[in-house]
Amino acid sequence: MTLIDWLTLYRACDTGSASANELIQAAGGDVHIAAYRLALAKLGSSKHTAAIRSAESDLRWVEDHQAAVLTIADPEYPTLLKATTGAPLLLFVRGQASALALPQLAIVGSRHATAGGLATAKDFAASFAERGFCVVSGLASGIDTAAHEGALSCGSTIAVFGTGIDQVYPASNARLAEAILSSGAWVSEFPPGSAARRSHFPRRNRIISGLSMGTLVVEASLGSGSLITARRATEQGREVFAIPGSIHNPLAKGCHQLIREGAKLVETAQEVMDELTPHVRDWQARTTTNLAAASRETHADDDPDYVAVRRALGYDPVSIDALAQRTSLTIPVLSSMLLRMELAGEVVLNAGGSYSRATG
Repeated sequence: MTLIDWLTLYRACDTGSASANELIQAAGGDVHIAAYRLALAKLGSSKHTAAIRSAESDLRWVEDHQAAVLTIADPEYPTLLKATTGAPLLLFVRGQASALALPQLAIVGSRHATAGGLATAKDFAASFAERGFCVVSGLASGIDTAAHEGALSCGSTIAVFGTGIDQVYPASNARLAEAILSSGAWVSEFPPGSAARRSHFPRRNRIISGLSMGTLVVEASLGSGSLITARRATEQGREVFAIPGSIHNPLAKGCHQLIREGAKLVETAQEVMDELTPHVRDWQARTTTNLAAASRETHADDDPDYVAVRRALGYDPVSIDALAQRTSLTIPVLSSMLLRMELAGEVVLNAGGSYSRATG
């Protein structure tokens, strides 16, 4: 199937991934042109014609704005998201699509967070980004904003939209959204022209959790949408973490409820890292397998960037900023590489965030 075929099918199903998936399954379960034609045959000619026009408009917008569309059949489609039930058939991406190839960790919470909650979200996000994780959140006010800002200070972040990627919601985060494009990405299952609707945000939340190995809830009331994200993460078989708070703080009650339901209580970023280490290894194995099947596997032993990092490292601790200067690699790229090398036993992360060669 060509990209215009995918976009036509998506538009014909009103961009609802569930209905599109049902049509694909009814057509035999295979994502190929025969299934596509059988699926569209069920829709009628007038709806098919309108879908083609909308798809052509989508494709023009994507090309004009240097955006991308990933289909669920593409090897670059995020591995963890693809493994979830009802994964979007298409993802519209603007910015650095390579950010989707990094290990992901979600941070979510209240739009009306306390000053302490905002500081916590920002600090945790910076710690995760420094370790090579790409922080995923929803670009909302409050905790989401703090998480994106913290990740940008030393790494990469992804904003999952509840609108099309041709508009930023809320508009107050326009400057932050533009900053994300330089080292991260905007992602949405909704095509250009899709406005903010209440029904879009629960669907957005399943993508936030589906992209991620784990979801951290910083502050949330009992009615917070962040609890939906956390529960979707549980349904998807992902880790859920929650930061406890004062029993007098209404924004701690949602976190306490999650902990009662089985979320892991955490007080430091390192506790999250310790829990996720085996999941990172599993993610690496699956990602490598998928890329190998597409003949795109990266051989770190021969890759010139990895060779440059090995040459720049010594047995004395060195900061990531110094490594960036020595190798001319960006901080987000270096963070991802160093995480992989750490898991492979080549690199040691020292106190204070410096790196050195492993002695073993």
